[in-house]
Amino acid sequence: MAYGGKGQRIPVVDLADRRALERYRPADPGVIEEARRLKEAALLDFGLTESAVASWLYAKCHHQIPTTAVDMAAVVASGDGSCLLLYNPDFFVGLGLSGVKFVLFHEARHLVHRHFFADPDLRADPVFELAAEVSINHVALVRLGREQLPLLDGRPTGVDPREVYERYHADLLAHGLEPLPYDGFVETDMRVYGELKRMRHPPVPERRLCAHLVAGAVPADQETVDLVASSALLNSLLAARRGHPGAEAELLDLMGRTEDGNARAAKLWGTLGGGMLRGETTPTRTVDWWQRWLVDVLASKLREGERLVYPKKRGALLTALGQDPMLSRRGPVRDKLLVIAYDTSGSMPHRVITWLTELVGRIDGVQAHWLSFDGVVMPFTPGERVYGGGGTSFQVVADYVEGRTEVRGRRFEETPDAVVVLTDGYAPPITPAEPDKWIWLITEGGDEWPERHTPAMDCHRVTTKSR
Repeated sequence: MAYGGKGQRIPVVDLADRRALERYRPADPGVIEEARRLKEAALLDFGLTESAVASWLYAKCHHQIPTTAVDMAAVVASGDGSCLLLYNPDFFVGLGLSGVKFVLFHEARHLVHRHFFADPDLRADPVFELAAEVSINHVALVRLGREQLPLLDGRPTGVDPREVYERYHADLLAHGLEPLPYDGFVETDMRVYGELKRMRHPPVPERRLCAHLVAGAVPADQETVDLVASSALLNSLLAARRGHPGAEAELLDLMGRTEDGNARAAKLWGTLGGGMLRGETTPTRTVDWWQRWLVDVLASKLREGERLVYPKKRGALLTALGQDPMLSRRGPVRDKLLVIAYDTSGSMPHRVITWLTELVGRIDGVQAHWLSFDGVVMPFTPGERVYGGGGTSFQVVADYVEGRTEVRGRRFEETPDAVVVLTDGYAPPITPAEPDKWIWLITEGGDEWPERHTPAMDCHRVTTKSR
């Protein structure tokens, strides 16, 4: 996916090679710094106001690289699951803040568009490519409150949806057909596509105009696109459920624009549980929000690390060629360590415990430690009977996990990457030594104090009948 204008060239650098991107014809340091400032300001504005989806999506682009290897901007989704934002510093500085916001919104929307409209035959149709440009830029103009496309050197950049509409309007009238009014024309993504197909001569964009229209020019691994876009949409849906009005409005609009005549999009929204925003449920499709939230949070806390190794064969070859040997990165540092603590002072939902057990069993490279607790900590293994019923103390869990107390004559000597606590929340609050590692699952009717605590901790309510 890449934002581009007339004269866009095919990149001559591997857009998945971060070092090559940074080295390629570097821009002036002052320009790079100003471009980075504009980019950060634009992303901050997205998070606060205009676009929760773009904010979450770019949070998952862990590499945001200023480079002259692209003329304008591009989002790269590579086959290793990583996502990169590339932007030309001179282009961003020339656009200014409002223009940068438009381009970044455009790029984020392209990623979401590819997620919902992944059919290769559809994406190969140049009329659909034009329809995507029209639809995305129309939404960008509306959501960002703009009257026109960004200007660079006094000229607009990108496809103007109103100019395309005028050509559509004139083409249909010339051939005795009735065109839709502009609002009807841009109502949904598929409506734009369908109306452009009615034209005798659709204004198909030239393939050289935009790098994302050139097959293979910008890496866009579909699995990576689906993973990143689904995760960003899920976080936005959770924000909407927690009362973020901007997120709710944006997602309702996105749902309305993508579901029309698109079975894949309808299925994806059903899987995410987007119908809840409309007061609807998808028949026969159960959506447990807390489960989706926990999977996403755990994914960020248990991300695979890297270790430095010396590649003997390659090192010997480099030495023979008179070059210095070097270290390379490979594999996980170690198994990630997860602690799961069940509050057994009351009745815990059995299906929740079963699901957590199965989830942890499916995560590669994770070593799990299981605890039950009330007023004391009781380690157990899955399948064993757990005991409890006394008063609840979160502090006994923290004291044990942080190595200050013994259980059965032994201290816990590991350093956990994450601690998951399933509880009703009714006990004195605590502040763990590393609160960012703690994840609290609060059962129905419980107290969600961890998200109000200082510092706030990851917290979500577990519901046993969520749809």
